Amino acid sequence: METVYISTIGQDSHRFEDAPEGAYKVRLCGIDIDSSRPISANSDGDVALHAITNAISGFTGVNILGGAADTLCLDKGIKDSAVYLEEALRYMPEGAQVIFCSLTIECLRPKLKDYIDDMKGSIAGLLGIPKASVGITATTGEGLTGMGRGEGIQVFCILSFKKTV
Repeated sequence: METVYISTIGQDSHRFEDAPEGAYKVRLCGIDIDSSRPISANSDGDVALHAITNAISGFTGVNILGGAADTLCLDKGIKDSAVYLEEALRYMPEGAQVIFCSLTIECLRPKLKDYIDDMKGSIAGLLGIPKASVGITATTGEGLTGMGRGEGIQVFCILSFKKTV
């Protein structure tokens, strides 16, 4: 048997709702984070879990977001993005496993520094990997995009897989 290593990329973004500034929560990496505006989404709007789900789809070839997730969300009322990620993991081939997750989050707000450790723990639990195998960075991108200007949140994810063939 041979072991191969494969990396994939996933991305997702959501804009903030056009709502008055207030005390809201946004879900990111499976945890609730204080925010001055809510995210616009059909689901819980967890852009990090959506980016990870898309990266898994890049490995398995089975698109979950826009497919099974729409059925779960729109038809069955399941808004929890962790369920979509779990659905994506069901298509992992035998002998394959996620070994590392790297996320880059671009947004002006909310400020994420105080949440990073909890976010890593949540992702590690969802993917079944050690917390040390999750990297998360956050940036405003110097305000060069709508995300960096406070219009929404964007996440890029790189997943590394190990597969025995």
